[in-house]
Amino acid sequence: MSSDSWPPKLKDWVAKCLGQMTDSNRMEAQAELRQVIADAFALHTLWTTDWDGVQLKSLLPKPLPVFNNSLKRKTNDSPIPSKKAKKNSLKNTSAPSTFDMNDQAALNLRAQRFQREHELERTKHLRNNGQSSLKVNHNTTHLFRDMSLSRSGSPFGVGVDEPEADPNVIDWDHFTIVGTSQELFKDYLRLTTEPKPEQIRPYAVLQKTLLELKKRWREKCSYNWICSQFKSLRQDLTVQRIKNDFTVQVYEIHARMALESGDMVEYNQCQATLKTLYELGIQGKVEEFTAYRILMLLHGRNRSELNLFVGQLTPRQKADSAVRHALAVQRAQAMGNYHSLFDLYLTAPNMGAYIMDHFIDRERIRALMVITKAYKTISLTFLTEELAFDSLDVARQFLVDHSAACFTNPREPDGKKTLDCKPAFPQLSQIFEEKYRKVIIKGAI
Repeated sequence: MSSDSWPPKLKDWVAKCLGQMTDSNRMEAQAELRQVIADAFALHTLWTTDWDGVQLKSLLPKPLPVFNNSLKRKTNDSPIPSKKAKKNSLKNTSAPSTFDMNDQAALNLRAQRFQREHELERTKHLRNNGQSSLKVNHNTTHLFRDMSLSRSGSPFGVGVDEPEADPNVIDWDHFTIVGTSQELFKDYLRLTTEPKPEQIRPYAVLQKTLLELKKRWREKCSYNWICSQFKSLRQDLTVQRIKNDFTVQVYEIHARMALESGDMVEYNQCQATLKTLYELGIQGKVEEFTAYRILMLLHGRNRSELNLFVGQLTPRQKADSAVRHALAVQRAQAMGNYHSLFDLYLTAPNMGAYIMDHFIDRERIRALMVITKAYKTISLTFLTEELAFDSLDVARQFLVDHSAACFTNPREPDGKKTLDCKPAFPQLSQIFEEKYRKVIIKGAI
């Protein structure tokens, strides 16, 4: 059984229980926690149990002790002596008082605590000198030995008494699956049960799958099929906890395909995962996707996050041509320099133009609002060149679609048409408020 196949609610519940544990109840609570999970696994109820409603008895608040006032008095119920009488009694008494066994137990616990702290310091010193070694606690191995969940038999990896391990962190490495399937292609299906090794492709097969998918994409394969294959490929990597250069390559290729096909949902999912993988130090096309991220933040008009992200760029990233282009787009947009903005749109490196396609119409409306406010009339030819339209027909249709085709000579050919700016401006302003003021990004994470 793989830890990645544990229900999310079970993982959340385990984390919640670990956070509630204290030094006084940790051993008892972890033993009960293991037993509960073992019982649920044996009964096949890991996915059906309402874990939010499960409460460990060892984590319940302990009732406050009720002290009987009669215990504080002498057994013969004699009246409480005065302070002076107590003082004289202490002076006259030379025999030692009776030693309480509870005090002895407290002293023993204190001695054990100091001994443990000493052991921790000694082990830490040995580890720093390269002489330490991990020890596994096999006291609870019997709970999971029969189920073959892990080599150590405990969902917490290292034993509770091991000073080198954090008892609040579950060692998921013990539950990693290694696939055995040899099929190159597999449609994506969302996991609803624990994954089985015979349904998961191993690393070597996944590498062959990627090569075949790239070949199919060059042959103009259907994007819906190729997307399903890439999602199942990503799923197999996730289930087997594979995070390396190959993983980054898979997500980068899928992100580019999604951009080319206009699938912003899958692109944003890939971009979010790539950000995490890059932060782990795994090499990839970091600068290329940094530029894409800047353009996506410009598309979403998320200025606060954009400023924070740009402020964290390294000198190497800023020196990259794609990142410099994205920063130039940011500067042109902030300054309202639409002439520079559309020049940058035509010269976008890599696949930046695919992202700019999603907000270029909004910038065209903003530019038209400035132009129609400044001019009385303007030729359609000028607008076509200035706003980077593909042709005169595309520019005219754009004005028609946005209710701004107010030409002074509508019967003339497109090359001679002139836009009447005064009636066009209020139409453009209304369209901007209705259509472009709010930005909805599908699949945004």
